[in-house]
Amino acid sequence: MAFVHQKITIVKIRKPSSHNVNDDLQFLGTSLGLFNMRDKDKSCFRVFIELLKAAKRKHPISSDELAYRLGLSRGTVVHHINKLRDAGIVVHEGKRYFLRVDRLEALIQEIRKDVARTCDDLENIAKEIDGALGL
Repeated sequence: MAFVHQKITIVKIRKPSSHNVNDDLQFLGTSLGLFNMRDKDKSCFRVFIELLKAAKRKHPISSDELAYRLGLSRGTVVHHINKLRDAGIVVHEGKRYFLRVDRLEALIQEIRKDVARTCDDLENIAKEIDGALGL
């Protein structure tokens, strides 16, 4: 049996008091555990934004193209893409990457479904373990 690993992280943080798109995007990504304080130049955030723009154009993008557009090394881009892939947000097809869905609201809906499926699986396993232990 092959296991598919997906790391779903939800961080409860205070919503920004200002209402601008940049702050809201930062809040969204930080709440999903995608961006952190160690990323001083906000490179993961910048990769995410470029992927969001590519989704809007319905045009998957390569790591080389992302690196060129953002002025980052390909290694840095691939590192962040892998983090986004592990979170189930980015999909890889051939040599191109794209967001799992083309709208952020749909992305959150998909994450909600992922969390629910994971909790259902955990509940079923817990029930089996309880039964095996005679609890």
